[in-house]
Amino acid sequence: MDLEIKFKLFSFNRTISITRQWLQFGIATAVILLSTAIAFWGSSKIFILLLVLLAGVGVILALLRQINLGFILIFLGGMFVPFYGPGGLNAAAAMVALMLGLWIMEMFVVQRNFQFVRSHTMLPILIFLVVCTLAFFIGQIPWFVFARQAPLTAQLGGYAIIVFSVGGTLLAAHLIKTIKWLKTIVWTFIGLSSIYIIGRAMGLSFIEHIFRFGFTAQSMFWTWLMALVFGQVMYNTELTRRMRGLLIALVLLILYVGIIQGYEWKSGWFPPLIAMAALIMIRYRKLIVFGIPFVVAGALFFIIRLIGTDAYSWGTRLDAWRIVLEISRISPFLGMGFGNYYWYTPLFPIRGYHVVFNSHSQFVDLIAQTGYLGLLTFFWVFFDLGRLSWKLSKQLPDGFPRAYAYGILAGIIATPVAAFLGDWVLPFVYNIGLNGFRASILPWIFMGGVISIEQMLLQAPKSLDNKSS
Repeated sequence: MDLEIKFKLFSFNRTISITRQWLQFGIATAVILLSTAIAFWGSSKIFILLLVLLAGVGVILALLRQINLGFILIFLGGMFVPFYGPGGLNAAAAMVALMLGLWIMEMFVVQRNFQFVRSHTMLPILIFLVVCTLAFFIGQIPWFVFARQAPLTAQLGGYAIIVFSVGGTLLAAHLIKTIKWLKTIVWTFIGLSSIYIIGRAMGLSFIEHIFRFGFTAQSMFWTWLMALVFGQVMYNTELTRRMRGLLIALVLLILYVGIIQGYEWKSGWFPPLIAMAALIMIRYRKLIVFGIPFVVAGALFFIIRLIGTDAYSWGTRLDAWRIVLEISRISPFLGMGFGNYYWYTPLFPIRGYHVVFNSHSQFVDLIAQTGYLGLLTFFWVFFDLGRLSWKLSKQLPDGFPRAYAYGILAGIIATPVAAFLGDWVLPFVYNIGLNGFRASILPWIFMGGVISIEQMLLQAPKSLDNKSS
């Protein structure tokens, strides 16, 4: 039932009609604002909670109008929103959860049809999710009588990181339906990130206070920024000379900040270098045979230098890997559940000390938590998405789409290198944790973009033409 309000004053006569939907929204907003005003003279925590609730209502309404705005809000939340909840739950993770909820509700309630896109990449993605789900339930078994298990909240947090990460890929694959929206999402990420890079290069300290540490101190931010930017520089033939020059300058600034300013943090510049090398080798792949000796020599030099400059750290890591893998032998196929091995480590002394520790390696973490099945399906996901990127790079038109496919392929090649150096791709709940999800979600979203391009190519190939988008 609509509400009609008539205004009549002298010669002025106007009727305003308010629909039922807007009337309900107005009442809800008024109640929230009134409660906020009351809370202002009461508890400050309630006041903040109500403000967050009001902001949440606004976000939901925006997503109902255009759900792809959620990807940009994930970037904004990960970069700038300082608030976090239990276990490091942050705005980026909350936004992914909200988008997943709205997407699932739309399929079940509105469309009444739960169906994934037709892509061969869906099989490894879903099997990986199933394996991790089984690992979570197996994690409720007390594997060692004389050791504590991870609290259920920590196990749920570890499992949530898996679900939200895979969910990011599924969201991008199903919701991004036009190349225009994909370009908007990618260039928004590059534009926002460039502000931080320029600020760091110029020594502007306030920039580091604006951006969240959990985002900028995460290897996936640096790796995927380089992969996407350098991919456009190398392969986007539609770029103007000015735009190409700006992107080249950004690449140089990324290298300067990573290698010159932050050389001690190897995860910040070594994986991006791998992404650059991959793009160059793909471009000039006819010269790969001649360049292999130089690449191998350079890689060996860097590896020896990396280990030599921090021998103690690498030595303790090797000890940790050996012990965690030894613990994992009790459940090799599906692991011991999320976070549990951390509490079992005091039973196995490291260099004579009975302390808790984590492996600092994505691969060892996956074996300990989800077993060798989890690790194998993890590699399967990346291999299949890499294969799809390579296939699309040969079919897509020149310009942004092809450059994007090459950039994703380079990111997929570089990401396992970062995973070897730390739990950057799927943060371990007792190490990087949910706070690192601010940036670890990036590869999962952008890899999902490749699947969305595959669907566009199948349904409307002309929509990928830059002139039509």
